[in-house]
Amino acid sequence: MSHLPALGPRGEGWVAIQVVLLVAIAAAGLLGPAWSGAVRVVSSVVGLGLVIAGLVLAVRGMVDLRDALTPLPYPRDGAELVETGVYARARHPIYGGLIVGAFGWGCLTASVVALGLAVALLAFFEAKSRREEVWLVERFAGYPAYRARTRRLIPWIG
Repeated sequence: MSHLPALGPRGEGWVAIQVVLLVAIAAAGLLGPAWSGAVRVVSSVVGLGLVIAGLVLAVRGMVDLRDALTPLPYPRDGAELVETGVYARARHPIYGGLIVGAFGWGCLTASVVALGLAVALLAFFEAKSRREEVWLVERFAGYPAYRARTRRLIPWIG
């Protein structure tokens, strides 16, 4: 049992908070750069790479979920546990992709505020995924074994 609230029967509140955070990150990047010069050039290149990597990870996660895809953390009725594709490497690759992309956006736009909000997004998805996993354990008998062998958010980061 999780001490984290459900925020609705299917986790609707978690999705609402997620949308607010993502919009805030996008807007923060438009506030103007906090640094310039050579550092800005390097951060822009790194940021663009992270945005692309995050997008690829998130889209791959959506494609690999197939019919199990839902914006809500509560598993879709009739869904099967997906352990293949990118899900063989990370249990929540869509969240991981959004996190990587958010950090990339902060670097690309040279926004300290966006980077700070990306840290908040990381903490948020850590909590949301823990809540979601309570429902996944209830739904799928094999989830504990899958969780034990698979990273949480980002395939290449512990």
